[in-house]
Amino acid sequence: MVNTERLEIARLYHRFGFGPRPGEFASAINIGATATRDKLFRNSQPDLGLMNIPEILITDLGQRPSPLDPSLATFTSELRRQNTELTTWWLDRMVLADFSLQEKATWFWHGHWATSIKKLNFALPMYKQHQTLQKYALGNFNEMVSAMLDDGALQFWLDGQENTAKSPNENLARELMELFTLGVGRYSEIDVKELSRALTGIQVTRSSGDITFKKNRFDNGTKNILGASQNFDRKSAGKLLVSQPSSKLFITERVWFRYISSQFPAPDSSNLERAFEGREIRELLFALASSDVMRDSRYELVKSPVEWFVAVCRALSITPSKLVKNSVLLNYLQKLAQVPFDPPNVGGWPTDDAWLSTASAQFRASFATWLVAQGDISPIENLTPGERVQKTADLLGVVEWSARTKSALEGNIKSSKRLILLAICSPEYLVSA
Repeated sequence: MVNTERLEIARLYHRFGFGPRPGEFASAINIGATATRDKLFRNSQPDLGLMNIPEILITDLGQRPSPLDPSLATFTSELRRQNTELTTWWLDRMVLADFSLQEKATWFWHGHWATSIKKLNFALPMYKQHQTLQKYALGNFNEMVSAMLDDGALQFWLDGQENTAKSPNENLARELMELFTLGVGRYSEIDVKELSRALTGIQVTRSSGDITFKKNRFDNGTKNILGASQNFDRKSAGKLLVSQPSSKLFITERVWFRYISSQFPAPDSSNLERAFEGREIRELLFALASSDVMRDSRYELVKSPVEWFVAVCRALSITPSKLVKNSVLLNYLQKLAQVPFDPPNVGGWPTDDAWLSTASAQFRASFATWLVAQGDISPIENLTPGERVQKTADLLGVVEWSARTKSALEGNIKSSKRLILLAICSPEYLVSA
């Protein structure tokens, strides 16, 4: 029989954050699920964990020099440095933040507004987008949509700068409705065309992500979108989309899908739409974290590679940027097919079984070995062998070990490194129960 209190606390840490730090899970068990939830949702300023992260130097590198320009080598080197450091900087934030709820929500919205640095190429636009997602991750969704329509990275990624009154481009309009605000089947092709007219006039400076509005490129006529008729621009059109009942339903569906279950729909009794009536994201997440589904063992989720990596770092007191060679870290994440700022497409990353292939298991085992060798295993190593199996579950925030996993762990209790290695690669850790 599953200990539902322990299950709820484990889900609070792994679903609404990136997993516990040493000692946190055991302390949470002592104070209970309700107090733990309240603590995780409490934003105490300043975030002391984030204060330990040095400021990142991301600048506007300007246009790429021509192949014969002597400055090309310096430009290329700086471009590579900025792109690499931007990724490790964000991983550091995920690991070191005290207010983990904020970082997890920012990660969720990055997958929702999936934008890839591969098309932008420059770090600065992606950094600015991260700042926007960070600002609104727990805020008002209407304000988020308005800010994202001013985001140069998103505009460039979805060809917004090519959308003019004389030459419409429907890419951003289509994804804005299908993937970002309404969902599939909740708009018509005419709505796409009309919305694209409202989104005209934006120009993007690729290297900086700065946008400008060009009146002469804007379609200044009346548009008919979702039954409403007026001279919509990007701001008024975005507000119209968010006001739709289908938008309220879609966002609650997306949050459920990523935070609770990609296999089962939310029960009618969850009242999530009611919690999102004012489009306040924090209220939606709190309602979800407070619901009975947190104690239902059916709702399993597989940790994505980044979520697994960050959770391991938090448990083993690892700072990503201080690992031996950033290139090795990024190579492992690339092999596992998930690198921050580089989603595969506008739909974002997959979920659940997609992360459990045989090949990924091999890469993960190698990655785990590399991490354990650099991590702090003293919380387990300082225990007597007989205590280590259960205390490893507490360290990692695991609900309980299966009989098979427990047997494997008990066979390695004399080697703390081997024990932790097996534990972080176990089904019980890879799957957030």
